Parts: sequence; C-alpha cells; structure tokens
Amino acid sequence: MKLLLIEDDPSLQATLTRTLSRRGWAVSSCTDGALALKCWDEVVPDVVALDLTLPHIDGLNLLTTARQRGWSTPVLILTARGTVGDRVIGLNTGADDYLAKPFDLDELEARLRALCRRTQGTPSSPAPSLSVGPLRLDADSGAVYCGAEVLDLAPRELALLQALLARPGRAVAKERLFELVFPGAQDVQYEAIEVVAYRLRKRLADTGVALVTLRGLGYLLKAGA
Repeated sequence: MKLLLIEDDPSLQATLTRTLSRRGWAVSSCTDGALALKCWDEVVPDVVALDLTLPHIDGLNLLTTARQRGWSTPVLILTARGTVGDRVIGLNTGADDYLAKPFDLDELEARLRALCRRTQGTPSSPAPSLSVGPLRLDADSGAVYCGAEVLDLAPRELALLQALLARPGRAVAKERLFELVFPGAQDVQYEAIEVVAYRLRKRLADTGVALVTLRGLGYLLKAGA
C-alpha cells in the first residue's frame, strides 16, 4: 500500500518513514505544503497522512484544494491540535480520520490500514469500544467519553488515558506509557510521564474513575473512585 506522508517535523517524518517501510508500506514523504499537491498528484497514494502545521500552505487549505480537485484519497490528519473543535473542523474540511499527537505507532498503522480497507471495499469488523466505569474509548475516533460527553484533554493526557483504557483492569508499566505518550522523544526526561499522570489524575477527579499508581508496576484505571 502506498502512503503519502505530509509532515514537516524531520525527526517524526524519519521515524514514521523508517517504521512503516519496515512493515511493508511504500512511503513517499513531503515537508512543504506548497509542494504536497504536486507530490500527491504524482504518487497517487492509497492513503495520506497529513500534518496541519505546514510551511507555505497549511494542512486544512491543502486538504480543501485536494477535495476541490476531486481527489478522494482517504486522509488521516496528524496534529498536535487535539481539541474537539479542531477535530470537527478537520473532518468537515474533508478528512476521513483524525489522530492527535503524540500517538502510538501501532494505532497509526491500524488506522491507515482501516482507511485503505474502507476505500477498497474490504469488509472489516467495527473497532471495539473499551471502557472503565463511565469512561469509554471509541477506538475508531480515539475520543474518550465520560457518559455522553467527550473529554477535552491535552494531547499527552489523552494519549496516556487512551493507553490505559486500551488495557482495562491491567497495570501498564511507566516505560511503556512513556513510549506511547512521548514517541521518538530524545530530549524528554523519563520523569515527565509522572507529570502527565498527575495532570490526568486531576482531570479525572469528578468522573468516578481514579488513576492509581502501583509501585513497581505502573499505572491503572480504577472505577468507583
């Protein structure tokens, strides 16, 4: 499958290109919004991973132009803009899915493959919804709900909560959570995961779910708190 990666962060672009190429993807990359349309037209990809913050032409304008030209290639938006409002704008502009940074590489690949299957008409089972107490992770959108309301969290808080909800009832080691919350980070101290956990714990205070620290094991979510 052919992937066009439009991402201006050299480190992230190199990491994604290397990892996905090893997994069998034919990856073409572009760092400049002004050149991305030309690359898109030449590559004719099966799916596009698009960052919103690009030089010269931002991702939303790029996507708008592509859709106006009649290009129906499925697009997965990758961005640090993790609010619900930003997701809605991206989807209304013509994106097919949205993944907030930081993200898990396995989840990225799963979403890209799902978009390709959808376009090719290959049937697939719906992604499950995972829950702890009133918290529910919608595996298709990546959004976390408390009851009927979407939790509006900072990107790293959301990444940590997603990782814990994906393993309900089980402790997740700090080392693994650090990899998921700070993928590819080289200048971030290991203790930063504790700061994110502290902030998330405060955000969950009124949800009926507690973020519990298990010494030597990591973190888990516990309902009924």
